[in-house]
Amino acid sequence: MYNDDLARDYVRRAGSRLRALEVLVQERSWADVVREAQEAVEITLKGLLRACRIEVPRIHDVSPVLLDNRERLPREIDAKLDEIVGVSRSLRRDRELAFYGSEDLTPSEFYKEADALTALAQARGLHQTVKQALGW
Repeated sequence: MYNDDLARDYVRRAGSRLRALEVLVQERSWADVVREAQEAVEITLKGLLRACRIEVPRIHDVSPVLLDNRERLPREIDAKLDEIVGVSRSLRRDRELAFYGSEDLTPSEFYKEADALTALAQARGLHQTVKQALGW
C-alpha cells in the first residue's frame, strides 16, 4: 500500500527545508547549508519514489533505485536522470563530512560559500524538477 499524502508531504517538507536554508546562508554556515541541502534532496527523491509506487529504501542516496526503476519514472525525470543522480551522489558524499567533520577536517573551515551555494542551487533545481514532473 502506498500513501499518496505521504509522498506529497515529503516533497512539501523538502520545500520548507530549502526555504529554511536561507537562514543558514545568512549566518554564513556553509557546512550546514551543504548538509541540509542533501537532506532536502533525499526527502524530495523519496517523495518521488513513493509517488511512482516504488519501494523507498532506508538509505541516503536513492540513485541506484532511481536507475533500476527508470521506466517507472515520469518522462521529465528520465530526461534529467543523469543530472539528478549526480546531485544525489555528490551531496551524499558530503553528508557526514559536512556534519561531523573528521580529525583532519573541520566542516566550518572546509566548506566555502561556493560549496554551499552550489549545493543549494542543485537542491532547489532538483526539487523544482520533481514538483513539475509530478504536477505538484
